[in-house]
Amino acid sequence: PLRALRVDGGAAANDFLCQFQADVLNVEVLRPVITETTAMGAAFLAGVGAGIWKVDALSSRWRVGRRFAPSADADSRGAGYAGWQRAVERARGWAAP
Repeated sequence: PLRALRVDGGAAANDFLCQFQADVLNVEVLRPVITETTAMGAAFLAGVGAGIWKVDALSSRWRVGRRFAPSADADSRGAGYAGWQRAVERARGWAAP
């Protein structure tokens, strides 16, 4: 079972999206202090390759910037998920084959 969801990237800066994910999944969403972890990961890998860092020392660099706790009740969560499913179904038929 999913205990928490770690998010990163540009979309993670959107508080509404993070809260929505927490509510729909009914788990805590954790946003790091540095949301651009892809670029940071590339820099870390380059540093490991150059012998500057050891892999073991890098895992402790990830820090929570904000936590989003689920706040929706089961009925609201179900309604939100049903709406999301309808939106996905409509998007599938958007473009002609």
